[in-house]
Formats: sequence, structure tokens, C-alpha cells
Amino acid sequence: MISHSNYSTPPVSEFLLVCFPNYQSWQHWLSLPLSLLFVLAMGANATLLITIRLEVSLHEPMYYLLSLLSLLDMVLCLTVIPKVLTIFWFDLRSISFSACFLQMFIMNCFLAMESCTFMVMAYDRYVAICHPLRYPSIITDQFVARAAIFVVARNGLCFLPVPVLSARLRYCAENIIQNCICTNLSVSRLSCDDITFNRLYQFVAGWTLLGSDFILIILSYSFILKAVLRIKAEGAAAKALSTCGSHLILILFFSTVLLVLVITNLARKRIPPDVPILLNILHHLIPPALNPIVYGVRTKEIRQGVQKLLRRL
Repeated sequence: MISHSNYSTPPVSEFLLVCFPNYQSWQHWLSLPLSLLFVLAMGANATLLITIRLEVSLHEPMYYLLSLLSLLDMVLCLTVIPKVLTIFWFDLRSISFSACFLQMFIMNCFLAMESCTFMVMAYDRYVAICHPLRYPSIITDQFVARAAIFVVARNGLCFLPVPVLSARLRYCAENIIQNCICTNLSVSRLSCDDITFNRLYQFVAGWTLLGSDFILIILSYSFILKAVLRIKAEGAAAKALSTCGSHLILILFFSTVLLVLVITNLARKRIPPDVPILLNILHHLIPPALNPIVYGVRTKEIRQGVQKLLRRL
């Protein structure tokens, strides 16, 4: 039952982010590697986007999808990491009510957009290997445009209620978030209202969307593996699988960090609370930093495009 004092308390207008509540001395040591990873992520993704934009040979659906992934990575990094670094460097912990919920929306929405983009990329590889003759007629520029609209619309509409539900809660007194970022659970537990529906919606929406994407990715690669095993020509199977290698590595980065983050949150009572906070930050840094590097190293066309770009400078 809510006490009368909660009703008379002025509403919260801003929050205070407390990173690593038990080990705040870590912040100065962590700021350097996080800064380097942030610069690497932004620089590598920007280089990839410029290369794909300027190199005519890369104006193909597969690279357009990779550009979409890079854009999502950059937005996620810019939404989370600068604020974390200002906390580490200048102890600027306050974040406005509206900015907190905007950050919450972007983190939830763009994370799901990345998952959905991986699913579309898996379908692209499925058509390329299982139906190569039909690939040019199926995977067109129009297909990429429609896929991008679907990625944005599906996840934007499904995750818009998450910050809306949290913003509608009453925050009566406590405004200290035990986190570096405005995650839904970290913020909503400060409310004096019942947050059961809020937590339930995020759980159902998250697992439904990410789970369906993961199932479709597995199905796509099951069909790909089945088709590759039928290839009789020597070396052809390895060549076909190599075209999927970069995509599989990106999915591995994305899913592994996400899975570890989920497990640590479920086992929150058994591990220090600072561990999930650190993993949450790294999840917004490691995949964005490694994704363009993996494609750049493993894809000959991108390597050549980057070399041409560097010669122009």
C-alpha cells in the first residue's frame, strides 16, 4: 500500500546515474579502454559507410544491408557511450527525465533493429546460395528499401510502449539509478507504482521479436548448410560457406554478449551488481567496434574499397 507521504512528494524531474556503485574507483581505469573502443567503433563504421558510398562496385543489396547495420551501431554508440564517459571524466551524473526515456527507447528499439537486420542478412545469404539464379530478381534495391522500412517500423512500434509505460509511472522520491544508462528495469524499480505490466511487456516484446529473428536465422542457415552439403564440385562448398562467414561471426558477437548479459541479469543475486552494468556497456561497444573490422578483413571488395579511399586522402 502506498503511503500518503509518497503522494505529497514533488515529482522527480531528473535522475542521477551511479556507475559501479560498489567499485566507483574503476571508472578512471575503464575510461581509457572504453574511449579507445568508442573511437574505433565510430571510425571503423564511418570508414565502412564512406567506402560503400563512394565505391560503385559496392552498390549492391548485401552492402546496403551492411550499411544499415553500421548506422544502427553508430546510433547505439552515440546514445550510450558519450554519457558514460562524461560520468567517468567529469562526474556529470544527472540526466533529465525526457533524455533518460529517449535513451531507453533508442537502446531497446535499435537493439531489436540490429537483430532484425541480421535476420534479413541471413535471408539474403539463403537466397544467394540456395537460389542463386533468382537472387538478382529477389534481392533488389527495392527489397532492401522495403526491408529497412520493416526493420524500423516493426521495432519502433513494438518498443515505443516501453519508455511510454515507464514515463507514466510516478517517481515519488528516489531518483538514483544504480546503472550507467537508463535501462527500463533500473529506472522503473524507482517508481512507487506497480511495475508488473511494464516488466511483463518488455519481456514479452523482447523475447518475441529477438526470438523470432533468431529462429529465422537458424532456419536460413539450416537450409544453406543442406544446400552446401549437396554440392559435389571440389572447393565449391567451402567457397559458398565463406560468403556466410562474416555474417556468422557478427551474429556470434551479437548473440554471445547478449546471452551473457541476460544470464548475468537472471543471476543478479549471485554476482556483484557491477558485472551486469559493465557487460551492458560493452554490449554497446564490442559488436559495433568489431562488425566493420570483420567485414573489412574478410571481404575482398571492401578491403579494395578502403585502400582506394585511403589513397584519395
